[in-house]
Amino acid sequence: MARTTAESTATRRGGRREPGPRYKWIALSNTTLGVLIATINMSIMLIALPDIFRGIGVDPLQPGNTSLLLWLIMSYMVVTAVLVVSFGRLGDMYGRVRMYNMGFAVFTVFSVLLSVTWMHGTAGALWLIGMRVLQGVGGAMLMANSNAILTDAFPARQRGLALGLNQVAGITGSFIGLVLGGLLGPLNWHLVFLVSVPFGLFGTVWAYLKLHDTGVRAGARLDWWGNLTFAVGLIAVLAGITYGIQPYGGDIMGWADPWVIAAIVGGMAMLAVFCVVETRVPEPMFHLSLFRIRAFTAGNVASLLAALGRGGLMFILIIWLQGIWLPRHGYGFEQTPLWAGIYMLPLTVGFLVAGPFSGWASDRFGARAFATGGMLLAAATFLALQALPVDFSYPAFALVLLLNGLGMGLFAAPNRAAIMNSLPPDQRGVGAGISTTFQNSATVLSIGIFFSLMIAGLSVALPGALNHGLTAQGVPAADAAKVAALPPVGVLFASLLGYNPIQTLLGPHVLAQLPPGHAHYLTGRGFFPALISQPFADGLSVAFDFAIAACVVAAIASMLRGGRYIHDDRVLPQPAPLLAPAPVPQTAPPVQTASPAQTAPPVQAPSPPAPPSTPRPEEP
Repeated sequence: MARTTAESTATRRGGRREPGPRYKWIALSNTTLGVLIATINMSIMLIALPDIFRGIGVDPLQPGNTSLLLWLIMSYMVVTAVLVVSFGRLGDMYGRVRMYNMGFAVFTVFSVLLSVTWMHGTAGALWLIGMRVLQGVGGAMLMANSNAILTDAFPARQRGLALGLNQVAGITGSFIGLVLGGLLGPLNWHLVFLVSVPFGLFGTVWAYLKLHDTGVRAGARLDWWGNLTFAVGLIAVLAGITYGIQPYGGDIMGWADPWVIAAIVGGMAMLAVFCVVETRVPEPMFHLSLFRIRAFTAGNVASLLAALGRGGLMFILIIWLQGIWLPRHGYGFEQTPLWAGIYMLPLTVGFLVAGPFSGWASDRFGARAFATGGMLLAAATFLALQALPVDFSYPAFALVLLLNGLGMGLFAAPNRAAIMNSLPPDQRGVGAGISTTFQNSATVLSIGIFFSLMIAGLSVALPGALNHGLTAQGVPAADAAKVAALPPVGVLFASLLGYNPIQTLLGPHVLAQLPPGHAHYLTGRGFFPALISQPFADGLSVAFDFAIAACVVAAIASMLRGGRYIHDDRVLPQPAPLLAPAPVPQTAPPVQTASPAQTAPPVQAPSPPAPPSTPRPEEP
């Protein structure tokens, strides 16, 4: 009975709560659930968007609704990217578990409000966007503090496994969301949001009852100027990227839009102001000196580049499967969203296999070899995807996806563990927030980059292919030219959403003038995929070139992180010595203070080491 009590309850030692041996597994289970539902909700809407827009009565392909579509996809990602650093710092100051518990509750409340949406049209879309923003606030609280809670709960020799499982759950959640969205959306689009509610309620109660703060709390005043400049700067940059992929005037994209330029340039200037502010205030939101830790800086740079390659990949694969491959293999456009998620499962399997293994192995051998090798493997798989024909053989495609998942899994867990191990105990929350900001911001940035590269590739060949293909089927030249002149982003969005854009773009009045056989062929599942296959391949090649370059540079950053490096956070009790040590002469230089072994008589018991104040490197 005494043993059970000791294992299930925390004790107090030196004024600090010390967890029992089972607590770390409770913390791992709960935080993994929190990160899983937070990341599932990043992607669950991608597949379910057609059902959601049909449910609220909005056509996402109408030019005026493009911004609604983009913000419904991006708002959650932008909010989590912006707020994780602030919530991580608040966790360091007021308690990481307290912020984490609040995040579970906030996330659950706004999941309920999303699921009971009653409005239609533009008002319904704006309601969903607003609730997604507030749901993202809860998601940011979860993601900002989960890694810090685990780092506090687990000893250094087991953090790689724990953080690896947590990190892999987060990355896997983005792919599980695709399948869930495809399954639930056709049944009832409200279920896409309602599915998170029971897990959120369970996680909130479980976290409140079982989790408690075990780490060092850094009491400080809130850095209002730092939080404000960071939030304004990052929001401006990410919003500029979001609007940059929309058409502007006669241009196929909006990168020449003065508002987009002002948002990106102004946002970067504000982030520079943030860096200046953080060096001037006495209690900064984020200590820029953490970037002097090579393991922390190299790990975050590698994480940023890996997320750039991985984030855009998901969108490219969805477009590839839904817009081209699945229709060419007998799937109707209304079926492609679900099957796209199913056919991408080998990627998830690779993460699930490699992530826990690499986390466990990095605890013993360090992160450098696994993270570097994982990025090189990922670069090779992007090269293999580039070599596949657009109408590929699925076994070959599935094998490449599996290897890509293995490569990303080999990288993700050791890299996150190395970042967290390098942080001082009182900076783990904000450090984890910075790392998550790098990753989430890179996901938004990668969407802008990949979409821009794809649109640039499509714009060269797509207009001619559309014009020639439509006129060959009897479409009047004026109508064919009008469709061919439309921005390629509409074609990408149609493919992403599982729509047949030809039926939407031509309209019923043009189709009614055509022979029934021609009209049926144009609106069937064969014409559009065959038409865009070659232009899509051109854009795909450019996008994969970028992904390969990002992974190779990430591998170089991982290689430069140095050997295994753990910030020593052990605080040992100080027993009374048998004999008092000899006093240190006042004239002795401070940095040359003698140790107890040098000054005490031989019979004195050796004193334990003092709590270290600087990081402690270990052997590679």
